[in-house]
Amino acid sequence: MNKGAVMNKKLWKIGEESWELFLFTKKFFVELFKPPFEFSETVKQSFSIGYKSLGLVSITGSIIGLTLALQLIPTLAKFGAESLIPSMLSIAILREIGPVIISLICAGKMGSAIGAELGSMKVTEQISAMEVSAVNPFKYLVVTRVIATTLTVPILVIYSNALSLLGGYFALSITSNIGIQLYFDSAISILGFADIIPSTIKTAFFGFSIGIVGCYKGYNCSRGTESVGLAANSSVVLASLLVIILDLIAVQISSLLF
Repeated sequence: MNKGAVMNKKLWKIGEESWELFLFTKKFFVELFKPPFEFSETVKQSFSIGYKSLGLVSITGSIIGLTLALQLIPTLAKFGAESLIPSMLSIAILREIGPVIISLICAGKMGSAIGAELGSMKVTEQISAMEVSAVNPFKYLVVTRVIATTLTVPILVIYSNALSLLGGYFALSITSNIGIQLYFDSAISILGFADIIPSTIKTAFFGFSIGIVGCYKGYNCSRGTESVGLAANSSVVLASLLVIILDLIAVQISSLLF
């Protein structure tokens, strides 16, 4: 088989999977507004997904602010612009670095967990058993988890951003005697509507893409134990790619609107 045929086959496979993911997403929106509404399961999944990711997000958020501040301090010190560090940290973290990095962390943590969980349920025929029992597995398993990730990721990003700013303060306090009130006054006063709202809204889309990809890969998992690991791995890869693509689109939209 020549290279052209191999490339065409890969492109066809990508197009086919993209179409199947689109249909899966369409089914989600159809089932979303149909009763019964699984409120208790949605709350349970939100708490479970958020709690399991809290430790990793906390460590990552603190390190982001600490590392970024340590990089900025010697650079801006050459120009005598140390007073700009709090403002630069807040804008960089809240607008771009925090949402993207934490969403990628969530894609690895949540996407793999959802893909593996639903994949194992598919392999062990638990989903088929739910269908026989007159339970809508798509509604109970997919809709609840996608809503959970859509709600949880923005909350985790906001929490991580606060830790990042705090980590930046600790790094700055090593080299200067700046007070914590002055630091946060400088960091927050520079922020405006265009810095906070668009970055928060796009994290909801990041969370949705993580949830829908993880559920899609797990729900359509093939038979066999090896396919469970493949579903978890491919969930992380595709969700991370979608986060980056959505971020690129969000940046372009926000630059036009604001």
